[in-house]
Amino acid sequence: MKRLLALLMALSLVAGGCSASPDGGSVVVLALWTGAEADAFRQVLDAFKADTGVGYLYQGTRAVDQVLASDVQRGTPPDVAVLPNAGVLAKYQKSGDLLPLGDDLSATMAGSFSPQWVSLQKIGTQQLYAVAVKADLKSVIWYNPAQLTGVRPTSFEGLRAFSAGLTAAGATPWCVGMGAPPTSGWPGTDWIEDILLHSAGPEKYWQWASGGLRWTSPEVKQAWLDWGSLLDPAGIRGGTAAALLTDFGDAGKPMFAARPGCVLEHQASFIMSRYQGLKRADGTSPRPGADFDFLPFPGREVSEVAADLAGMFRDTPQARKLIRYLASEKAQRVWPSIPRASAFSANRKLGLDVYTDQVSRKVADTLTSAPALCFDASDLMPAAMTGAFHRAVLEYLSNRDRLDTLLKQLDDVQKSIQPGEWLKIQCGQ
Repeated sequence: MKRLLALLMALSLVAGGCSASPDGGSVVVLALWTGAEADAFRQVLDAFKADTGVGYLYQGTRAVDQVLASDVQRGTPPDVAVLPNAGVLAKYQKSGDLLPLGDDLSATMAGSFSPQWVSLQKIGTQQLYAVAVKADLKSVIWYNPAQLTGVRPTSFEGLRAFSAGLTAAGATPWCVGMGAPPTSGWPGTDWIEDILLHSAGPEKYWQWASGGLRWTSPEVKQAWLDWGSLLDPAGIRGGTAAALLTDFGDAGKPMFAARPGCVLEHQASFIMSRYQGLKRADGTSPRPGADFDFLPFPGREVSEVAADLAGMFRDTPQARKLIRYLASEKAQRVWPSIPRASAFSANRKLGLDVYTDQVSRKVADTLTSAPALCFDASDLMPAAMTGAFHRAVLEYLSNRDRLDTLLKQLDDVQKSIQPGEWLKIQCGQ
């Protein structure tokens, strides 16, 4: 058996890359990053090794949940795993495979992260279980400053009136793309979540995300109706059919055309890297501030967020050192320093100077100082509920008259899920 484990470890080193240390021991790390993102994370791990003497074995895969589930089932989990959202991580906490970080790391986190983020990283428990390695802000609406002058809407009614005014003036307000195989529809779920969060507030939002508020409730139904009234087919570039077929990563491209095809896009902060990667006819790329900026989602002062979260699956001194390091200012500084990475830290000690443009600084400031933060609701829902939600937004865009039927169907899915399958991760306030 020992020879077999040694062989498997050697194969993993070849596949995933290794930096071993004979003196300080080593740590096995599983994460979702490949390619350039994996190279960036290795910068963090290399600095960790240099500072602590602890070597590492890194495996990066887009199928991180499936690989982790297999490793856990075999009894060979990594020491530390970085997972794409709190819902995936919490599943392992409920099974007992994810380990609490303990009082010493909790004290470290309390000094570096806002109370809102400390609460979120407890993933619905009384103990700390996770570190946000990097974060995204979701409650934003992007625009091209050259195409948007004058008053900025600060309420949903103001946004709806502003959108209608653009349509009346002959412009197309919204860049919309629902395509994201095999999870097409998730950009629409972000819309419903933001509208509900900013209209009904964090308490109703988390009740809904945890299965305690029906889809046919007045608050949830109104969020769908508001979305439908805002995204009138005439206000979507190419109409409904184009929205259903356009990949979410391509939706905002027309904002930067010589004759812009749309004015506004609702998308998370990661989309900045897509914008900056575009090439215009003159060979230049859109620049933050000059060519794109964002409005906070109108309504209550609360933000929807997402994060890549690190958790501990084997309690070793090396694993604890890595978790502490990942939470540190030094480690968190690596991601934002990568050109056009559009990666943000939730560590409030980091300071805004690490970000190279004013738009990124605004994103980071919101992430670290917002009075209330809520994780993406569809990330917290059981898989059957999330899948039904994705399908429902696509069907609703296709036929607005089917809303009552769709909400009833979503209620039926919600009722079919056992109470123990729902997560109780409240917003950080």
